[in-house]
Amino acid sequence: MSTIDVAPENAHDAHGHDHDHPSFLAHHFDTPEQQFDSGKLGIWLFLVTEVLFFGGMFCAYAIFRMLRPDVFEGSSQFLNTKLGAINTGVLLFSSLTMAWAVRCSQTEEYKKLTAMLASTLSCAMIFLGVKSIEYSHKWGMGLLPAGSFFYDPANPHPTATEMVEKHGFSAGTAFFLENGLYFLCAPFALLMVGVLVWLAVSVLKGDKFQTACAMPLSVVCICFFVGVGLGMILESGSDEGHGAHTVAGEHAGDGHVATGDHDHDHASPAKHAAVQVGTDSDLTIRERLATDVTNSGISSELSARERQTTLAQGSVVTDTSTIEGGISETEQNVLTPRTAGIFFGIYYCMTGVHAIHILCGIGVLTWLLIRSVRHDFNRQYFGPVDYVGLYWHLVDLIWIYLFPLLYLIR
Repeated sequence: MSTIDVAPENAHDAHGHDHDHPSFLAHHFDTPEQQFDSGKLGIWLFLVTEVLFFGGMFCAYAIFRMLRPDVFEGSSQFLNTKLGAINTGVLLFSSLTMAWAVRCSQTEEYKKLTAMLASTLSCAMIFLGVKSIEYSHKWGMGLLPAGSFFYDPANPHPTATEMVEKHGFSAGTAFFLENGLYFLCAPFALLMVGVLVWLAVSVLKGDKFQTACAMPLSVVCICFFVGVGLGMILESGSDEGHGAHTVAGEHAGDGHVATGDHDHDHASPAKHAAVQVGTDSDLTIRERLATDVTNSGISSELSARERQTTLAQGSVVTDTSTIEGGISETEQNVLTPRTAGIFFGIYYCMTGVHAIHILCGIGVLTWLLIRSVRHDFNRQYFGPVDYVGLYWHLVDLIWIYLFPLLYLIR
């Protein structure tokens, strides 16, 4: 809580009225304490709306996961746990530096306050850099929401030409999906160049205030590419994030399991054709035998095959009668566009909205950093730092829930 006393050095007639008040005290407040408490109430009301906003997405997650837990478990294997863990650690550290910044603003330690705010901003940039690697990797593999999902276990990294020819994307969309990382990095690269130019100009002009602002912001911008590099190392250093090679490759229809090595016998198409012909011939014979009511086992097997085909196509099985003998239940392929697309739709929605909140946090933290360099805060006026700190803690807390719900299902 803020102190009530008004320091004499801060008291002046800021608005031309016939009463004096400190420059940080808004005209419609009587005391700094009243202003601080009003701001605290406002930020808490705002955070409640944020919780309700994210609560809707968490409810959607809970409903879809309850309906199809196998889809969430299978699709989650495409998410790189190491990247998620790194981002979790980065955000937890940023909460520490943010809380430290609030304390520094109360004790009027301006250099520490600027350093803590810059550290929080750097962590946010590293988070976004790692997230850029995650997003671009999944876009290139076709792990997109339902309607755009085109992942193929036999060819997990298609070229732009293949996306156009096989999946019907336009040339521009295919180019964007193949080069998503460059598009995600481009705005931050331009921002970094702009801040570095600002730093160089301010140094040449001898403007100490602008130099003091641009210097930590330059480090912050560079930290985005530190996150990109860290993400590239972790993404390329293991097979994690390619879990579909073992889960999604299970073709329920014929019991064939595609391994991570893609051990299909591509060199013998004649063999495939012979097997296919033999299977069709065998199926015809079984259908003839099933016309005899005494062959109940063959009839049940054909019924199971029919249900299996229906499930593989993503349709609803209407015949719920019991099958005597044979295969009554089959494992379903969880990586159809309709099923896996739902998981990745929820994944992009929740993490994307969270990333937008990170970007908003970067904006207000930059504003605080500039005001910190200007020594705007003191023991009587530290409300803005405290309010932004609460917002940042909520953003971190939401990620603490997202990480296990999306990355640690398995």
